[in-house]
This record gives sequence, structure tokens and C-alpha cells, in this order.
Amino acid sequence: MLRGLRARDPQVRARGIGGPAMAREGFEAWHPMDALSVFGYVDALRRAPRLIRTWRDTLRRTLDWRPDVFVGVDAPDFNLRLEEKLRAAGIPTVHFVGPSIWAWRFERIHQIRRAVSHMLVLFPFEVELYRGQGVPVTYVGHPLAELIPVRPDRAAARARLGLEPGRRVLALMPGSRESEIRLLAPRFLQAAQLLVRQDPGLRIVVPMVNQHRRAQFEAILAQHPVPGCRVLSALPGTGQGPAQGRGPAAAPDAPARADGQDTADWPIAWHAMEAADAVLVASGTATLEAALFKRPLVISYVITPWMRRIMAWKSGQDAPSLPWIGLPNILEREFVVPELLQEAATPQALTEHTWAALTDAALAERISRRFTALHETLSRDTPGLAAQAILDVSHGHAA
Repeated sequence: MLRGLRARDPQVRARGIGGPAMAREGFEAWHPMDALSVFGYVDALRRAPRLIRTWRDTLRRTLDWRPDVFVGVDAPDFNLRLEEKLRAAGIPTVHFVGPSIWAWRFERIHQIRRAVSHMLVLFPFEVELYRGQGVPVTYVGHPLAELIPVRPDRAAARARLGLEPGRRVLALMPGSRESEIRLLAPRFLQAAQLLVRQDPGLRIVVPMVNQHRRAQFEAILAQHPVPGCRVLSALPGTGQGPAQGRGPAAAPDAPARADGQDTADWPIAWHAMEAADAVLVASGTATLEAALFKRPLVISYVITPWMRRIMAWKSGQDAPSLPWIGLPNILEREFVVPELLQEAATPQALTEHTWAALTDAALAERISRRFTALHETLSRDTPGLAAQAILDVSHGHAA
């Protein structure tokens, strides 16, 4: 977004909350991005004092600076409150990534209407929703659709990970939060044990977001050992810390991708998904990533009764207002891939659906065609479209 702004106006000055990549684009960070990085309700409560201090300081600095436009990126509980205050003080506001009111907490639309001068959304179906509620909106596409290649290169990915070309490969992704791994990893690993019995040559790759989650997962793996399972928190041979759990090292002279795309900055999960025949994954953004890699996937999720009560209390709903929870299914408006939730997420059911995803060539071809079309729908000039909408708001030209 900053690159898109500078391409249109080299004199743009940007300040606020951001990380190292934004700083490299000339952004002045009042607070680091990790000030807003919380994982779930418990972590949010524990870090509430810091979040409140950050919110108040950002509000004060922004009111003192009085920029031409304020852009809130995601973090709706934090940013919408800021935007409401700033817009009331005469500062135009843009919010990037429309909150998923189409699934939970639709009543937030009233706050959005007060807080947001212009909404930038990632999915085309959101335009009609926000426009129908009187919120000016622009569809800018999904950034992932530009970052993930339209044509995945499975052979190159397997070479990078040191995986034998002739084996079936399953990417096992039980989430990035402590609670997700605690609740899903045992089920996923029990399913993996059953899958390995059906195919002793099956290779299972488990990407972990950091060393803490890796250690947690490996403790569970020790209780449910799976032959051929490799746990990764970095690309083998990169010198970025421990890179592999069990299995061979990556080939030192792994060939480049056929399309020449640089994968050096990819998260480890992308390498695993590109290498895989199928993906067993916790519901979340990773489901869309797997779809953009054109892989058959099985989506699962489990929460505790206590967490379900908290979500129902906070949202005023007992369940999402859509019949799907996985982003690929939401975008396609049907169950393109299976979702196994709560009590339905048994090792046996996970095994049955994952085995089909691994072995059914006709299914894999249908999924690939479907997700290629989805990729094309989501692929837009996101930086340019977002930047132009922001500049229009700052200049008073937007609706």
C-alpha cells in the first residue's frame, strides 16, 4: 500500500503503527506492529494495559498531527474505535480489510458507518454488503493472490524441502495458536497414523510458525508418533534456525522454480503447501492460502465449550450466520472442500476425507480448476487500487 501511495505521490508521509517492512518504505513507527499482535481472548486480556496505552497514544499523536487521512489496517476492535474518534474530529478515515460481519457480529455495521469514510475489502461479495449499508466501499482484491503463484511448482518445492519426488505428501497444519494446536494436533496426528498405515510411504510435513509452537507440537507428536513426519519452522539449509524434525535434509542444489519466482521470503507454510498433494488444515487464512496453491484440502476446527460461550456472548450469535467457516467455501458459496468441526472432527472422519484428497486424481483436477478461477477473481492491483482510494479520500474526491 505504501509503495502504491509513493508511486502516485512521492511526497507522502506516513506515521503510526507498523513493522520493519513498512519502515523500509519510509514509514515512521510510533509503535511496533507487535503492540497489536494478540492471539485470542486470553492473550488480549493479559495485554490489555499495553493495548490501551498504545491506543491512547496513537489517538493523541494523530489528533496532534492531523493527517489528510487515517488508514486502519485490520485489527477492527482497535482501529474502529480510533477511526470513530478521528472521523468525529474531522479526519477522514479508510479501513483496509472489511470486518467479517457477514459471519459474526453484524451489528458492528452501525459502528463502521460512524467510523469509516471508505472501506477497502478483499472479497468481491463484500461490496454489495457494505454498499447496501451505506458505507462507501472499494474492492481491491486480496494481496495473497498476487504473492502466491498462479501455477504452483510442486517439484521445485519438494526439492527445496528434500522430499522424494515419488511419494505422496500431506501438509499437516493444526494452527498457529496454542489453543488450536492443543485441541487439533492430537486429532490430526491420530488421523496421520491411520493414513500412514494405508500408505507407508506417505510423507507428512508440519510447518510451525515459531519455535514455541514447534516445541508444543513436538511434545504432542511424542505422544502420537507418526513415521515420516517432519516438523519445520524454517526452510532446510537456510541457516534460519532449526529447520527439520525427522527426515532427510533439503537438497543443497535444489532447482529454481520454473517461473523464476523468488521464494526466499515465503513463510515455511507456503513451501509445505506447494510441495503437498493435499492439506489438512485448521480454519483460518491458511485455508485460502491452500486454495491459492490449488491443493485439495480438508478444513477442521475445534474450540472448547468455554470459548464457544465467550464467542456467543461477544457476538450475540450461537453460530456464524453462514453455513461455511472456511474461506474457500465462503468465497465459492458452497462446500467445495469438506469442513469437519467440533464433534465431527474425529480421527476416522479426518482420515477418510484426507485420504480422498490425497488419492483421488479427478477430485484434485476439479479442485485445481475451481481454485484457479478463484485466484483470478481475487487477483487485482491491490497496492494501486488501495492507494488510489486512499488518495481520493484524502483529497475529498471519494464518495
